[in-house]
Amino acid sequence: MAEAIEGLIRAASGLRDDAQAFARRLESEGVADYVYNPLMYAWGVHEEFIRRSGGHGAKVILLGMNPGPHGMGQMGVPFAATSVVRDLLGISGIEVGQPVSPHPNRPVNGLSHPKEEVSGTRLWGLLQQRYGDASQIFQKVFIINHCPLMILDGPRGTNVTPNNISGSVMNELLERCDQHLIEAAVALGAVEVIGIGKYAEKRAHDAVTGLGIRVKSCWHPSPASPLANRNGGADWRENISAVLP
Repeated sequence: MAEAIEGLIRAASGLRDDAQAFARRLESEGVADYVYNPLMYAWGVHEEFIRRSGGHGAKVILLGMNPGPHGMGQMGVPFAATSVVRDLLGISGIEVGQPVSPHPNRPVNGLSHPKEEVSGTRLWGLLQQRYGDASQIFQKVFIINHCPLMILDGPRGTNVTPNNISGSVMNELLERCDQHLIEAAVALGAVEVIGIGKYAEKRAHDAVTGLGIRVKSCWHPSPASPLANRNGGADWRENISAVLP
């Protein structure tokens, strides 16, 4: 188990450093106005998350797209929500820094961020209901985002997802993210990746099917998704439950 954790930390730290260079290129070449790398400024929290989650034997990866402004963008945990990180994961007292170029309307508050990330509370809440406490969840699944960067555009700091950005720099970044997914899968000995949303499913398929790893998908829990909200969220819960181990 310790070997898996160290392998995951090596993979994440390598992605952290490479992603920082890509973030600066995306900004300098005018692809995006502001790019945050929470693996850099929230590394302490992310590393603690890996140490708590990566050594329990999970062989299934839940793969998200990239950080959101109220979740991983604040505290470095995939699908983070303030109450989830504090109460379910038990992570507290770790200082979170600031991005290199912070957007004036997107401050980073770290573990004390006042707004809950709905996608995070939905996903982690379902996992807790299905499996139990954090250690029981991590016996079944390990959660990562494909791309670690949060990309913001315009005066309001609109969150722009990777599927809406084209160009050579973005393609290079996503290929590096594919490599990280492979490294994480190898470290875990993963047998399956569940893409949370069609974009994550496609990136997983392109990256790991050649390794004999199964790829499935489920709907994304975003409140912006009509599917996630249908029947008060019951249809989404049924959809993801059908593919979870």
